[in-house]
Amino acid sequence: MYSLKLKLWFYRSGGLLLLLSLWLALWCLPVAAQVKLEGPLVQGGLVFGYTTPGAKVWQNNQPVRISDDGVFLIGFDRDMPNTSLVKVKYPDGRLVRKTLTVQQRKYAIQKLTLPKHKAAPITNEDIYRTWRELGEVQKARQRDDDRQDFAEGFIWPLTGPITGVYGSQRIINGKKKQPHYGVDIARPTGTPVVAPAAGLITLAEPDLFYSGGTILIDHGHQLTSSLLHLSKLKVKVGDRVRKGQVIGEVGATGRATGPHLDWRMKLRKYQVDPQMLVPPMPKTAQ
Repeated sequence: MYSLKLKLWFYRSGGLLLLLSLWLALWCLPVAAQVKLEGPLVQGGLVFGYTTPGAKVWQNNQPVRISDDGVFLIGFDRDMPNTSLVKVKYPDGRLVRKTLTVQQRKYAIQKLTLPKHKAAPITNEDIYRTWRELGEVQKARQRDDDRQDFAEGFIWPLTGPITGVYGSQRIINGKKKQPHYGVDIARPTGTPVVAPAAGLITLAEPDLFYSGGTILIDHGHQLTSSLLHLSKLKVKVGDRVRKGQVIGEVGATGRATGPHLDWRMKLRKYQVDPQMLVPPMPKTAQ
């Protein structure tokens, strides 16, 4: 087993050298054991997988992209049951099934008060707008290629006080709403926001109903970051960005109670927790 220190180094600093060492280690394992998972088996977790090139992988009977060198990703949603089935079919036809035990989490309750027109669509025009925008976001997440920008690791796109965390049950104006799927960081309007990892811009919209100024970055394998409530966008669809590149500025656009950044991540259909991929927020920024 790899040490906890080594695992944390992988998630916080990238893992190209570790990935290489893991891959070399696979060849020393019995054929039946040639699959390796690295990451937290917990609701909201993102797990890096490594197996024999040419194999096929499924999570809960849904196909998972696997790269030519045997790298794949699996994830666990906020409300993932306590088990998740991973299947690997090797090039020689052997099929291995592994039932993963997923640790359950307890989530906070967050109460917010918003102007009525921001809390939910009121007019037919607003309802149509939100559905149209949802379609645009879903389309932007459909890209699925073998880029592995995620292998460089992730950084905070913004440092500052954390005012909202992944999984919180939102109560808005006294009514139960969708849970919060990201991490909120409060900073003044105009504070620069950087790309948490390299990737391709697949959405850059200055004014969506719920999320205001919104940027989606595709990191490969259908793993995306969403940066929400921005006051300014400094990229456009089709741009390639590097980790740490300024892509926008903090704002309070869309459904927001004040200036902050909402950073979310999604792997295929699973909303994962960004905080699990970065170091703790620096104390000087809190």
